[in-house]
Amino acid sequence: MNNRRIKKKTAFTAGILLAVLYTAIFGFSEQDGETSGGISMSLSRYGVDLWNRLHGGRLSEFMRMELAEYFEHPLRKMAHFAEYAVMGILVCCFLYAFTEAMKRIYCCALLWVFISAALDELHQYFVPGRWASFWDVLLDTCGGAVGGALCLLALKKIKKSSLPRNLPASEG
Repeated sequence: MNNRRIKKKTAFTAGILLAVLYTAIFGFSEQDGETSGGISMSLSRYGVDLWNRLHGGRLSEFMRMELAEYFEHPLRKMAHFAEYAVMGILVCCFLYAFTEAMKRIYCCALLWVFISAALDELHQYFVPGRWASFWDVLLDTCGGAVGGALCLLALKKIKKSSLPRNLPASEG
């Protein structure tokens, strides 16, 4: 299969996965504050309970609840970071089908992620019990920056490894 065909299939797949990711992100943003907080608290509680079982089950119910409350906010922020890191990866994969200029891909991907995060926060502003946060936009953009950088490093490594072995990398 030639390189152009692979790039088209990659762009198509990345585009489909981006649509799925956007659906999930905006679906989570559509939840009111109570529902959204309840889901993250349930996940935090599950993590604390799992940790407690793995370490002998010595924590009291009160202590488990306190730990779950303590970790709920960082868990939410890690989820934001992770979902936008995935977005950064997918956007870079999508854009790579159209150009191999890594700096251009990275800058466009960062702008794409930033605009997506800003629109998500604007959307949340109109949902009961939710609010918009510029800090969340920055956190999401940082996630996209890390994901995009990892993707481009991987693409660069793949491209370098696919060069013929008898040619120096600068001639390929």
